[in-house]
Amino acid sequence: MTWHRREVATRLATDRLSPAGVTAELYSRPRRSCYSAAVRALGLDVGSKTIGMAISDELGLAAHPDHVIARKGTAVDVRAIVALCQARAVEAVVVGMPFELSGAVGLRGRRVQVLIDALRAALPPALPIHEVDERFTTALAERVLLAGDVSRARRKDVIDKQAAAVILQGWLDGQRR
Repeated sequence: MTWHRREVATRLATDRLSPAGVTAELYSRPRRSCYSAAVRALGLDVGSKTIGMAISDELGLAAHPDHVIARKGTAVDVRAIVALCQARAVEAVVVGMPFELSGAVGLRGRRVQVLIDALRAALPPALPIHEVDERFTTALAERVLLAGDVSRARRKDVIDKQAAAVILQGWLDGQRR
């Protein structure tokens, strides 16, 4: 129940608003939202063999695991990501950066940075690419899958896209603060 509906229900319960005036009262005021404008975003968990992808809902509230693509080289990977961005009308791309525990960019981070640079060149300049710290996201995704009683074989198939969903959900939550 939104704040406005709650207020109308309270006023109705305390007889400060007649039942006939409820409908008019509900739709007379503009609704407030605690969230910024909705953004359709794509989350990427870039690994050495696969790229896990997750997409947000239309309201930009929740991240949903989408699919996993096998790495076939930077150019092929970028074409696949650009095609997905166009097909899904993505407004932002969120890429997990694998920082070292010390916070430094290591070998894996430099490999991901190559992909990010290629994405920046291929995507329109109006489409922002955000880099997010992805440390421990795969471990968190595995815990989520274990809690959901997902079998070991199935976990192997979905771990990358679940990690991408964890990365994207963290970014979406940060946007609402």
